[in-house]
Amino acid sequence: MQEWQSDHLELLLNIHDEKILFQELILAARCLGFDYCAYGLRTPLPISHPRVVMLNNYPAGWQNRYDEMGYLTIDPTVQHGEHSSLPLLWSSDLFHHAREFWEEARSFGLHYGWAQSSRDTQGLRGLLTLARSCEPISEVELRENVPKMVWLTQIAHIGMARCLSTKLQPTVEVQLTERERSVLRWTADGKTSWEVSEILGITERTVNFHINNAVKKLGTSNKLAASVHAAMMGIL
Repeated sequence: MQEWQSDHLELLLNIHDEKILFQELILAARCLGFDYCAYGLRTPLPISHPRVVMLNNYPAGWQNRYDEMGYLTIDPTVQHGEHSSLPLLWSSDLFHHAREFWEEARSFGLHYGWAQSSRDTQGLRGLLTLARSCEPISEVELRENVPKMVWLTQIAHIGMARCLSTKLQPTVEVQLTERERSVLRWTADGKTSWEVSEILGITERTVNFHINNAVKKLGTSNKLAASVHAAMMGIL
């Protein structure tokens, strides 16, 4: 395990281009016995329409079909990843409510797979999927390789977040002062500017001054949106 990690760690952590990084993930997946690798990264903002980046080496026909049918919205592995960071093994039960999706995926050779999601302090959520056409994933294989697969999930997310976060979320570079963070924390809890002034022992005018500065830095339209942005991005 340690030797396998060291073989991939330096490469994965020192690449600054998502496409090059993904090629290394494909190689790591093949070392683990998987033909296919997919990585998806989703931003927490905008809440109504988060940005999504997907990279995979699935058959071109399946990639086109997946996009054409909007399968991202019904993909059971994606739905699982939105609510849990536990590893997930593909099964008929998993795809019980998406039989057409499952049958189409299998028609393109995607028979067996494993997936795990990850989430960081910036609110970025990632999903690594490893899949293949032949040979079911056995219990013995899982016992031997799951530690490597879980490790790869975490390293992949660290690398992809580094490559993509500033492109997808320019506000991650925003630097709020401690006072700006304080007033936004209380605002996020539903406190009025007057209540925040009483809590912090400063004037209401000063509270509004700090709120306005935070709103400008975060590029939002009001203090509520600024509080949500800051909270979702892990700035608070």
